[in-house]
Amino acid sequence: MLDRFVQGYKLIATLLVAIVAATLGNDLHAADMFKGKQIYATNCAVCHGPSGISKMPGAPNFARQEGILKPDFTLLSTIRSGRNAMPAFQGMLSDRDILDVIAYIRTLN
Repeated sequence: MLDRFVQGYKLIATLLVAIVAATLGNDLHAADMFKGKQIYATNCAVCHGPSGISKMPGAPNFARQEGILKPDFTLLSTIRSGRNAMPAFQGMLSDRDILDVIAYIRTLN
């Protein structure tokens, strides 16, 4: 009886993973920090500095880990909607692009 339960559990778990993978599609790929570096240079470096040392008062200094000690989806939401002097990037950058930038800025220390 226990073996049937375990087999049923494994089958359900496998089906759930397949459904999630089919639903998310390409979103399951790891972020590309090299692409993120290019996007950062184009859109972010003016205020946050090429090496993450902020050039604009009030902009987080990524070289000192300011503002990036939050979960990716919190940062994604902030970048989408903008904050203070930072413009909203929703519609300008895809979520994938923003996640690539987040992966890159986490390397700036």
